[in-house]
Amino acid sequence: MSQARPVDQTIAGLRPADTASLIAAAADVALLLDNQGVIRDVSVASQDLAELVSPDWIGRPWLDTVTIESRPKVEALLKGTDATAKPRWRHINHPGNRGDSMPVLYSIVRAGTAGQMLAIGRDLRQFTAIQQRLVSAQQAMQRDYARLRQMEMRYRALFEVVSEPVLVVDGGSLRVTEANPAAARLFDETVRRLVGRPVADCVEAGGRPALLSLLETVRSGKQAEPLALALARPESTPVEVSATVFRPDAGVLFLVRLSVGAGAAACQTSGTQNSVMHAIDAVPDALVVTDPGGQILYANTSFAEMAELDSTDQAVGDPLDRWLGRSGVDLGVLMSNLRRNEAVRLFPTVIRGRFGNETSVEVSAAAANGGKLACLGFTIRDVSRRLSPEGTGNPRLSQSVGQLADLVGQMPLKDIVGETTDLIEQMCIESALQLTRDNRAAAAEMLGLSRQSLYVKLRRYGLGDPQAGDGH
Repeated sequence: MSQARPVDQTIAGLRPADTASLIAAAADVALLLDNQGVIRDVSVASQDLAELVSPDWIGRPWLDTVTIESRPKVEALLKGTDATAKPRWRHINHPGNRGDSMPVLYSIVRAGTAGQMLAIGRDLRQFTAIQQRLVSAQQAMQRDYARLRQMEMRYRALFEVVSEPVLVVDGGSLRVTEANPAAARLFDETVRRLVGRPVADCVEAGGRPALLSLLETVRSGKQAEPLALALARPESTPVEVSATVFRPDAGVLFLVRLSVGAGAAACQTSGTQNSVMHAIDAVPDALVVTDPGGQILYANTSFAEMAELDSTDQAVGDPLDRWLGRSGVDLGVLMSNLRRNEAVRLFPTVIRGRFGNETSVEVSAAAANGGKLACLGFTIRDVSRRLSPEGTGNPRLSQSVGQLADLVGQMPLKDIVGETTDLIEQMCIESALQLTRDNRAAAAEMLGLSRQSLYVKLRRYGLGDPQAGDGH
């Protein structure tokens, strides 16, 4: 079997045209240099490289076409060329036409007997781009790591100095994974001995089921009231135990707080508050509390039933006018009256259920501006089944109906219908003005009219000053 020959011996047997084709296929950039290092010809393998290589390279020294830091490398390549030397590759940058640089990996070989040289280059732009992305990714990782380290240091410092006893409990094993010094002092133990202990063992046997139930309630995403539990140590007074769940990565951790000094008195107060909330929730009238913008903060069960919701949680966070009001105007009228008078009584409107059913209601509301958070309270009473007492109909309507009946035979039906239309239109406008407390803009929106159309009708029926009560 014959041995493989060196590449230079194999290429030596090729014709000049074949050698040129081989160089063109292997090189992205080829520079033909004379014995002084001046570029005599340039060849590029692609159109995008042709746009980067300046045509005025020909006739200029190769040294003048590279960046300053690459000149020593070019000089070393030019000095190190001889027939027997092994080719060396150097990373050289050319200044680009757009202000950037074009990286090329060059090697020089002798070409001919007149001292000519051929600089064969490989385009390194893709490699440099990948290298730059790798460096950027590494720098981003280092920044993220430094930020996480700072966050961990702040968390550790806060965890250590906080005066309230705190336990971090693993959601799977329900064992203590971290404890702060305040918790260690409370249990009269070291932090090391607390870590790894089942959290249920931290309280007396009688309170363990309640503690585990508290954790499961919090795990399910529901709110749980604090518990008064005695610790598993001699002469322990009750402490208030509360828990919060958080989910780092794919796990579950509980933050268990032990409020010393709150004890049974705090939990008794909490129990009283629970009783009040249960009583409010059981009231047959709907009760709703919103922020000043009308976003629901609290709603009782009766409101959920009127709005055809499965639970009150579906209402919290949504705007009240999603369910309350005929045309989206009623709540605006209520809010404007609350800002002026701080209370509204027996405002007639409707509740729109989730499935399209409407219930006639009366709304009373008040603004609570005390405390840290201003809010609005609404009581909503279902009046759809209320029996109207006799004689409560509109006397004008009854009288007008009688008068219209007398017109039969005296006027054509078309004229009688026109009289009826005018009467109903006037009564609707008066009702809208009464509902909106003479707010013309709100009344126009409630009736589905433009303000100009409403003003025309007000003048037509002589209903007060059309320009008054615009609500501005």
